[in-house]
Amino acid sequence: MNKNTLTIGVYGIQDINDSPTPTISHDHSIAILKKGEVIYQAQLERLDRIKHSNNMPESIYKLLKDKKLLGRKIDFVFVDNVAGRSFINSTGNIRFEAPLIEEITNSYEKGKLFWFNIQKTANILNHELAHMGSCLPFFGLFKNNSLLIHFDGGASLSNFSAWHFIDNNLSKIEAHWKLKKLSSLFNANALTFGIIGAKAIDLNSVPGKLMGFSSYGKYSKKIETWLENNNYFEDCWKSKKPIFESAKAEFNIELKQLNQKDSFIQNIAASIQEIFIRETLKYIERLKKESKAEYLYYSGGSALNIVLNTRIIKSELFKDVFIPPCCNDSGLALGAAAFYDWKTKNEIKIHDPYLNNWDIEDYETSYTQETIENTAKLLREGKIIGLCNNAAEIGPRALGNRSILCLANSQKLARKVSMEHKQREWYRPVAPIMLEENTKYFTGLDKIHHLSKYMLLDFEILQSKKKELEGAVHIDGSSRIQTIFHRKENPFVFDLLSFLNTKGIRALINTSFNTKGEPIVHTIEDAKKSAQNMKLDAVVLNGKIKILNV
Repeated sequence: MNKNTLTIGVYGIQDINDSPTPTISHDHSIAILKKGEVIYQAQLERLDRIKHSNNMPESIYKLLKDKKLLGRKIDFVFVDNVAGRSFINSTGNIRFEAPLIEEITNSYEKGKLFWFNIQKTANILNHELAHMGSCLPFFGLFKNNSLLIHFDGGASLSNFSAWHFIDNNLSKIEAHWKLKKLSSLFNANALTFGIIGAKAIDLNSVPGKLMGFSSYGKYSKKIETWLENNNYFEDCWKSKKPIFESAKAEFNIELKQLNQKDSFIQNIAASIQEIFIRETLKYIERLKKESKAEYLYYSGGSALNIVLNTRIIKSELFKDVFIPPCCNDSGLALGAAAFYDWKTKNEIKIHDPYLNNWDIEDYETSYTQETIENTAKLLREGKIIGLCNNAAEIGPRALGNRSILCLANSQKLARKVSMEHKQREWYRPVAPIMLEENTKYFTGLDKIHHLSKYMLLDFEILQSKKKELEGAVHIDGSSRIQTIFHRKENPFVFDLLSFLNTKGIRALINTSFNTKGEPIVHTIEDAKKSAQNMKLDAVVLNGKIKILNV
């Protein structure tokens, strides 16, 4: 094994149809590592500008050619999907075939790669472990005696898998579809889609929307029983009449539509969220008890549910909990490559989340104190500013390099940036970004969990502090805070927040730099175009301010 050989992770299983809307296979990605260090990384949607893009079979040749990798000696690791285990590019000169399996293995497997008239050996890592592998670049080798859990809509042979890492050995505890009913409440349920007003094209955004909307209601045991007795109305795609008739019979409530402002509809969403949290946490508690694991590594799309994440932390079941910023399918290629390098080269480096650098490897942010002060001045005047600095974040959430910023103390400003500029729904919250000392200030906590730096937790805001943060406090009194713990994590944002702190401003709204239906911006050109289309007031491009609409 040559440790200097590049490892390329690819997630690009062909979808089951030729629709512009991804269904089973989505969020294709590619990652190139050398001895456990990320050299290149791309979420395909950032490059082709197609939300949740699944066009890797059409794109991989050009991606590798542009990086002059077609003739290189490479260790390939492909990631499978419930739809299959084979990868074939659009011209047929890159073909990978993996062995069929009836049981999920605990490591990568050998397969056959047809690579431009040459037959080579390549590898495949099951979808489940690729999710778990996405923890490695951010937290390093799994701690001894750890429980590893993947939970998503569907992987290779399961939607939920649990693994035990102890004494440097990874063993599968279980993998199955038993919890499919729980995850389907968020991504495959007719009632949920009706409440959110979603169409097929919105498939991958429904879970986040439902999470935000659910905060407007309250859990009801009676509603839970009603939902269970009616199989959660999961098949009422063509007509909502059965829902309306059942609501009339059970609750004497007249419904003519799934009105989001109706408290009964809000309580349905809240009940679904609570059922998901309660049952998942109960399952994790059982696994903890049986395995006696001390640490939890958690990934898969379900790990984006910040309310459940916070409940896991508060349960104190584990000494620590680790969730990567790219816990959804956007992290699969990275996870596969990292897992392979760990297993074969015994090396893995720890990275920050700013890994999406494909075609922008030369981006380097340079700024002066004057730039910081001028940016702060615009923000204090109530302006809305986009950031496009250095490489972009990996995962679905902007963490300060591809963000839109504004003051966090105004509900009016928050609604403006969310609904007018980004065209988001009325019920969706925006998140704040702040220094660690201010997270403590707003929450009253003595210690802030490290997952806050990835915007993966929610916090209850002290009643006496809500006015200062009212633009980023959700209806239930919580806030999905991103905490900047150290300057090295993001020097520009740290310096900006530090300067604002001296002016009595403790937080900013931080929302992703994109509008409805578009991926987060990637290049400076993307940022300029989106900033103009969204009518932002200014944009910071690698540390340089460009005034737009002031």
